[in-house]
Amino acid sequence: MTITRKLEFDAGHRIPDHRSQCRNLHGHRYVLEITLRGDVVETEGAPDRGMVMDFADVKSLAMEHLVSRWDHAFLVFEGDARVSEFLESIPDHKTIVLDRIPTVENLAAIAFDMLARVYDAHYGVNLRLQQVRLYETPNCWADVVRDSGV
Repeated sequence: MTITRKLEFDAGHRIPDHRSQCRNLHGHRYVLEITLRGDVVETEGAPDRGMVMDFADVKSLAMEHLVSRWDHAFLVFEGDARVSEFLESIPDHKTIVLDRIPTVENLAAIAFDMLARVYDAHYGVNLRLQQVRLYETPNCWADVVRDSGV
């Protein structure tokens, strides 16, 4: 069985070598869909009985480990020195330095890795993060799907 929870956050980025507008500082209203696969909890008296995982718990963990960190932050590639220096000059600016260019593909992969460590380790019955879908715009997104062998 799979369940999916959708969350939204705002963040800025730039694609340093892009040949068009995306090389400029700009932001998006990202939409994150988290799909979990697992068995329905059947433990008598359990608060999540009849569920793969309580949607409130899915949200709480995603907020703690990813969304609150990225929301209203600027996501910058560590190799983008000019922007990194500029952001460092702004007192108390919320900047997340990444080891990859912050394309939607790379952000989805980072999000999958971060969230898999959370959901796979501690919760549910045979619970695994199955998929992360990250929308950069309503018409553009990237999917990271767990391979069946993983």
